[in-house]
Amino acid sequence: MRPSRPRRLAALLLSAVTALLLAGPAPSAGAAAPAPVPGALTPYAIGSVFTAGVSAGGFMATQLHVAYSGEISGSAVFASGPYGCARNTLSTALNACMNTTQDLQLAALEQTTRDWSAQGLVDPVANLSGDPVYVFSGTGDTTVKQPVATALADFYGRFGARVRYNRATSAGHAWISPLGPNSCAVTQSPWINDCGTDAERELLGQLLGTVAAPAAAPAGTLIRFDQNAYAPGGSAAALSMGDDGFAYVPKSCADGAVCTLMVALHGCKQAYGYQGFGSRFLDGAYLNEYADTNDMIVLYPQAAATGSLENPNACWNWWGYLGDSAYARHGGKQIEAVMGMVRALRGTTTPPSGGGSVTLPSVDAQDGYVKAVADGTGAAVGTLEDSLGFALGRGTDGKVNRTLLSFDTSAVPAGKEITRAYLTVARSSGSGDPWASPAGNRLLADVRTGCFGGCAVEAADWAAPATVAGAAEFGAISSGSGVSTDLSPAALAALDRSGTTQVRLGFAAVQAATAYLFVNQAAPVTLTVEYR
Repeated sequence: MRPSRPRRLAALLLSAVTALLLAGPAPSAGAAAPAPVPGALTPYAIGSVFTAGVSAGGFMATQLHVAYSGEISGSAVFASGPYGCARNTLSTALNACMNTTQDLQLAALEQTTRDWSAQGLVDPVANLSGDPVYVFSGTGDTTVKQPVATALADFYGRFGARVRYNRATSAGHAWISPLGPNSCAVTQSPWINDCGTDAERELLGQLLGTVAAPAAAPAGTLIRFDQNAYAPGGSAAALSMGDDGFAYVPKSCADGAVCTLMVALHGCKQAYGYQGFGSRFLDGAYLNEYADTNDMIVLYPQAAATGSLENPNACWNWWGYLGDSAYARHGGKQIEAVMGMVRALRGTTTPPSGGGSVTLPSVDAQDGYVKAVADGTGAAVGTLEDSLGFALGRGTDGKVNRTLLSFDTSAVPAGKEITRAYLTVARSSGSGDPWASPAGNRLLADVRTGCFGGCAVEAADWAAPATVAGAAEFGAISSGSGVSTDLSPAALAALDRSGTTQVRLGFAAVQAATAYLFVNQAAPVTLTVEYR
């Protein structure tokens, strides 16, 4: 329900909550993005979709992820709090979701999310399990205090997401970027701070896995498009959104490469049309530079100020302004507008329905590992599976190990469209760091429709051709479990719906010396498949 306080008190509270970003000088940040060119959102080959945001944009990034976890695979947020924190109440937004003078009741937020999932008001919360999440909060942030961000990390953990939480810097309330014109600890316009670290490499590493170095300057195309086309009712202004939004498209994506989509959401007072703020967030977020070298489109939706006290500072809707009680779930007007943009870029028009997932254990009798010298000669089936697990990397004998796994993918319900799939492994033991030899080494998953040879592991599987090579990737696993990136669209299409699909795990480069790990000695590797 809407707050029932007197209008004057509501105005005072609104002034406080929309001051998430405080006034101050606004110097330019970093290398400018290309000048925007008029255009429209047209379909590209989009794989995974992620959200990222700061402050009010961070709350919106989380809302998008939780509400549409069947379409969005993870999120990264700076300086914001847990999903549904404000409960459509202005005073709660101020006192529990920014300050700590009111208990934000995390257990109740979790239960509400589960209830909404059961009612179909948000996508199934089971989708969040294994999703990568990046949370950043500075000790110098007195606007959204660090315990609130800690509650966000905790919230995601309750649903099984893989959370990386950076809370070690003295940062003020800001997006953190090497291009930030502000020093780390301040809170002032343009709310882009340089803390001496590359937070974008951190967040993209968490979301995507291995990340290529950024370009020296953006070289893609910045498209300016009409947001009215995606606003429920046809008026962006009626939702407190700008007429224009932006999408940064690298040349590789324009030329047909399969690309990631990042939805980047500014904070209060950072909108393009807000009092001449212009492209400072687009220029300083340090996402376009990574987009060029990592096949990533960046969508920059834009909020706008209202002429009333509802939203004078162009914040995203995370407390229920303009009477939108569904702001954090399906049917929320801004959420639906942004999801319409996402679907336009993916070439789809409607949200998935009837979704579900199945987690398939690998077939023990058909699993194993093979070893060979670097050129593939002398291949043999490994013999330590029962005692140590499946080997990966270079062993003490100088041989290169690759692991073969079988999955009965006929278990995916017939007639369903597969929307996402990923692998989960558990480290059993190891020696050295095979990801660091050579530096930036990558653990990749190849997918084969059916079996590489016979479905039982055989020596020839070491070099047998895959249907889709490099279909997914695992980041470094030092202990515990590791979850792969999402299988590529080509790999999803290669899953055998009538029988067996095999996966081969192996490092892209041969280690210079002994460096290996064993995985899943005590339990099978799993393949989680989501469908609609």
